Amino acid sequence: MKPLPQKSSSYSRKTITLEEWNGSSSAKLSKTFTIKASSSSVSIQRSGARFTHVWRRLLQAFVPEGFPSSVTADYVPFQIWDSLQGLSTYIRTMLSTQALLSAIGVGEKSATVLGATFQWFLRDLTGMLGGILFTFYQGSNLDSNAKMWRLVADFMNDLGMLMDLISPLFPSAFVYIVCLGSISRSFTGVASGATRAALTQHFALQDNAADISAKEGSQETVATMIGMALGMLVARITIGHPLVIWLSFLSLTLFHVYANYQAVRCLALTSLNPERSSILLQHFMKTGQVLSPEQVSSKEHVLPIQLTSWSSKNAISLDTKVRLGMRISSFDNMEIQEHLLSAVSYYTKAKYLLVERKGIIKVIVHKDSNAADILKSFIHALVLANNVNKSKSLHSEGQMWMDNQYEVFIQKLKSLGWKTERLLSPIIWRANWIYEPLEEKVD
Repeated sequence: MKPLPQKSSSYSRKTITLEEWNGSSSAKLSKTFTIKASSSSVSIQRSGARFTHVWRRLLQAFVPEGFPSSVTADYVPFQIWDSLQGLSTYIRTMLSTQALLSAIGVGEKSATVLGATFQWFLRDLTGMLGGILFTFYQGSNLDSNAKMWRLVADFMNDLGMLMDLISPLFPSAFVYIVCLGSISRSFTGVASGATRAALTQHFALQDNAADISAKEGSQETVATMIGMALGMLVARITIGHPLVIWLSFLSLTLFHVYANYQAVRCLALTSLNPERSSILLQHFMKTGQVLSPEQVSSKEHVLPIQLTSWSSKNAISLDTKVRLGMRISSFDNMEIQEHLLSAVSYYTKAKYLLVERKGIIKVIVHKDSNAADILKSFIHALVLANNVNKSKSLHSEGQMWMDNQYEVFIQKLKSLGWKTERLLSPIIWRANWIYEPLEEKVD
């Protein structure tokens, strides 16, 4: 047999160092373990405290993978305020449920199981019907006004719990009050779920919407458990003291409204809806520059515009002067002859028509228009709305601005992180048209 080859002395003197790193993102790694080995010895060194490693692993159950680089900058402040308002909700739910059960007759000998069951069934049924009705009327608007509907949803939830709390005070109208409260909460369920989906897509920077949604579920579970424990404590302390119950409920409600307002104010959405587009365009036409999402967030409304008509900001809003997706059948004969026919020649190459009537710009969308065409039609309409009292040749000057400035405007939006693929606004009605200029007779 041939003797085995002997290891060279240079090979026996070599060492290897192995390092263990922990972290879900390459930018956020920490060294946890180091091994140095040679042919004669092995040394092991643990880096960092074991508690730190356990805490990091525990934190991964509540924050998205790759946090914080995998989410937008407004994720953390929004989640903090959202958790606080949720905590307030769970505590108040215990108080309102206690009042509701008392009104149904729980604990009273005269109450029947059948009567209580029927009342509870009627309450749930009206809530389901209310949810369907709300989706029918407002479902398509939830994406474009996610911040506003998020705030409105929680306000409706407050109203529903208030109905439950006052139901024992009016025994003769108990069923009506409870059903109204259930309908109010059904609006909350639809609007909150839909807007949450829109916000989750906004937070996701690495196509990790599912992970963000799952981690939010963990956060809500912890908030629910804490809220239930505190709610039971508050309910036990305040039982038999109506004044204390009302003071606790109203104080928590005020905090809930404040936390919700702060939560939506933290959001800096990068999608384009009618109001954000109006703010951006007006600033661009004045300065030639584009505002960032954070700057626009401080200017846009989070309450329904009808409730903020006193605000000076609303006085210069252009999106209120534009009607997108008009029905052809909504025009009368005079509008067709005096306005539509005179305007159509300016848009022979566009997939939309713009008609000005009493300072309002009406947008007729072509049936073959895509998302980019709809965004362009709305921006064009905003330009006309801005010049409606300043120009005699409204359509020609508006078209000139679109030819020279529109692409510059869009590119500057993209450079600051705005999503310019589409406009968040539902289009239900479209149209088709064939433009044939009349030929002059030659003698």
